[in-house]
Amino acid sequence: MNGPSHRRATKERVPGLLTGIVAVLQLLISLGLIFLILLHAGRGGGVSDMFGGGMSSGNITGSTVVERNLDRLTVVMAVLFSVFTLLLTWMMV
Repeated sequence: MNGPSHRRATKERVPGLLTGIVAVLQLLISLGLIFLILLHAGRGGGVSDMFGGGMSSGNITGSTVVERNLDRLTVVMAVLFSVFTLLLTWMMV
């Protein structure tokens, strides 16, 4: 049982498990990225209108703190999505 075939099966199982974990993380990141993109403002409004930020008269800059943080979070998720896509591609080769 502890011969070469057992070692080979263990070595094949660990990268398979790691690939599965990275694939699940890729799925969760992609769902989060879709959710964040859908929260962004379209033509009519967005998160700021949903939370009442569009009603303030002192909004000269055009974007609220919530929208700027949403932009930052979306960029971080997009970078994570790209990194995990490249990692998953490298693991499959």
